[in-house]
Amino acid sequence: MENRKGRLYGVGLGPGDPELVTVKAARLIAEAGVIAYHAARHGRSNARAIAAGYLREGQIEEPLIYPVTTETTDHPGGYQGAIDEFYAEAAARLAAHLDAGRDVVVLAEGDPFFYGSYMHMHKRLADRYETTVVPGVTSVSAASAVLGRPLMERDEVLTVLPGTLPPAELAARLATTDSAAVMKLGRTFPGVREALEQAGRLDDAWYVERATTDRERSAPLSEVDPESVPYFSLALLPSPAATSVMSGQEGVAADTAEPLASGEVPASGERLSWSAAPSDGEVQPGLGSVTVIGLGPGPRDWLTPEAAAALAAADDVIGYTTYVDRVPANPRQRRHPSDNKVEAERAAFALDLAKRGRRVAVVSSGDPGVFAMAAAVLETAEDAQWREVPVRIVPGLTAAQAVASRAGAPLGHDFCILSLSDRLKPWSVIERRLEAAAAADLVIAVYNPASKSRTEQLVRARKLLLEHRAGETPVVVGRDVGGPAEEVRITTLAELDPATVDMRCLLIVGSSQTRVSKGGRSVYTPRHYPA
Repeated sequence: MENRKGRLYGVGLGPGDPELVTVKAARLIAEAGVIAYHAARHGRSNARAIAAGYLREGQIEEPLIYPVTTETTDHPGGYQGAIDEFYAEAAARLAAHLDAGRDVVVLAEGDPFFYGSYMHMHKRLADRYETTVVPGVTSVSAASAVLGRPLMERDEVLTVLPGTLPPAELAARLATTDSAAVMKLGRTFPGVREALEQAGRLDDAWYVERATTDRERSAPLSEVDPESVPYFSLALLPSPAATSVMSGQEGVAADTAEPLASGEVPASGERLSWSAAPSDGEVQPGLGSVTVIGLGPGPRDWLTPEAAAALAAADDVIGYTTYVDRVPANPRQRRHPSDNKVEAERAAFALDLAKRGRRVAVVSSGDPGVFAMAAAVLETAEDAQWREVPVRIVPGLTAAQAVASRAGAPLGHDFCILSLSDRLKPWSVIERRLEAAAAADLVIAVYNPASKSRTEQLVRARKLLLEHRAGETPVVVGRDVGGPAEEVRITTLAELDPATVDMRCLLIVGSSQTRVSKGGRSVYTPRHYPA
């Protein structure tokens, strides 16, 4: 019997207020096995934010991260080639879930078929899978409601236009319609304003930004500073008949309008924009890639948007078992956990998969370039058989940064990072480096201070440091920082007990200038150093 395929849903969320999500949309979101949404390269998705209250635990999330928007790209097919490739890859990711029998809901701001990103998935998948589109309240309707001005009545004509049209063409269309909504503002705003002025309609035009959200703004369009206009805004020409009746009732609009001062940046935040993906590590046709990703040392909140996007795009996830377990499971992806002492083998396996066309994510805790997998992958990639495989490194928050932030600012001046593990280097080298760092009066962040099989290294290191540092030198001991068993202690070099330190700890040994604040709640190293 043929396996059941999943159903694709394009679900409109309305303009931004979660209470404007329809009952049907809310039900489908809660029931779906897979939730997909488009997002900028920074990883934040307006659609997901609107739907957040309707999501449930255990759902698979597929963030579809745009590689570019309006800027240039070195993709062989240019801007359109980059976008078409992105849509094809995104559709393939959703198809994998649909083929496995999982229903997929693609979240869409406003209405899915009203200038929505969902339609690009629909065009590529609707001929192969059962599809349902759930309409949503459009931003045009929301803007009209915000202004308290009808769009049109009786025989009036409403025209919806993209702001990307040339100003002359926009002006011609605006001059021959009753009501109009001009979408996609942002950088097109000066041209839209010019077109309204050419058409003699500027005095009738209104500006609305992020309608129905807590960052909503509206104003007469002629008063808006072009530099303050984000992408999620529109220009509106309300019903002429209604406008003439309401011309003596300016309070209707004035109560909702807040003019934007010249040079003022809206509280809504920055303009929607993306940077082109770096050329290093671009996927060649028929060839996959390896992306070495830093997960940060603790909770998902510490994962960077770039890292989240790279994880979402991967076909395979490779890493030490503990770190692979931190990546949310996605049945579309293959997971390859392994022991923590097979770095070279893990790197070779990742490169081999990529050579066969797979997009591979190799995950590390903290930053992958700090005592982690980035060096192992790059070293292994020097082998002639893998030199053509693109390798990209995605940074992460380091354990040293995390522990330092919990304690205060112990890394406020010059510091170094050392590992006490002698698995890959002799102890004599560690001793020489410790002594040099201590003699130079550097703050020292100590990784891998102890383990079940390495109990004497920290004892020796402490003894060596006390030959150069005073016993009252502050020491921060951070254990499982960012995790459920987080503990941060402030002690001194003299009072540090190596028996209380294990592999999950990181130490920060202060310099001669490091201070403990009054009350003993924080540690900092001044930025200046005495002559």
